[in-house]
Amino acid sequence: MKERVDILKCEVHEEENPYVPERARIIRKYDLTNDVRFFQVRLCNHEKVMEWTTKYKPGQFMMLSIPNVGEAPFSITSTPTRPGIFEFCIRKVGRLTGKLFELRENDFVWLRGPFGNGFPVEKMRGKDLLFVAGGLGAAPLRSVLLYALDYRERFGKIYYLYGAKNPDEMLFKDEFFGMKERQDFDCYLTVDSDPTGEWPYDIGVVTTLFKYVKDIDVENTVAVVCGPPVMYKFVVQEFMKLGIHEENIYMTLERKMKCGMGKCGQCVVGHKYTCIDGPVFTLWDVKTIRNLI
Repeated sequence: MKERVDILKCEVHEEENPYVPERARIIRKYDLTNDVRFFQVRLCNHEKVMEWTTKYKPGQFMMLSIPNVGEAPFSITSTPTRPGIFEFCIRKVGRLTGKLFELRENDFVWLRGPFGNGFPVEKMRGKDLLFVAGGLGAAPLRSVLLYALDYRERFGKIYYLYGAKNPDEMLFKDEFFGMKERQDFDCYLTVDSDPTGEWPYDIGVVTTLFKYVKDIDVENTVAVVCGPPVMYKFVVQEFMKLGIHEENIYMTLERKMKCGMGKCGQCVVGHKYTCIDGPVFTLWDVKTIRNLI
């Protein structure tokens, strides 16, 4: 009996504990705007690098922490099609993010996850894709966009519409400029205003870019949106004008995430836990669950 108990203890000890974070090293960082910074990190436990960076779905998030400072959820902006690292786009808004901005390359952070449901990339296979991002919403959508581009042959037409307040606040601007040169998908960019007078593309709110969306098969189209809450109403109206079905319209509501595991209760909306049932929801979910947005 004693021998059996020892075996059981060993088995329990070897199980993954989602409450225990893994240490990760910052291998690259740079500013995207004056208050948003890009972080690229790699797990220090080399045996888990490939497992962790290939098993998540675009749209999921990680809990990132600094000991004695705090922990918070952040959407993964990298894609599992490019394993080995995690990438995050983080805005400086409080104590934890302020400390993150003080860290240098080769310093450490701690990760738990991934958490949440992510985008149904298998269901999206073979369909036309229409992405709409506003402001910081480009960060969580970057993961699913890169996934679709890396598996370009799996999807039909791909449209990406992105709007920012001005050129200085556009995330991954140089990356999107490069994407506009591609011939296998359509990327359109706009800004609300251009104080410099040097912006080379559209000026106006993001919904003005819908004029470029043509010849999509609405019966076979998946639409994805992420941005400030005020944007959703108007973007959804454009989706509906195109005739895209409610169950094929997805939005990610990462701003409601808290502990990542549905334990604190702060992410509860109706009968849903944003950290578990989300952060990706369909328009049908939004219409049937009050105050989801």
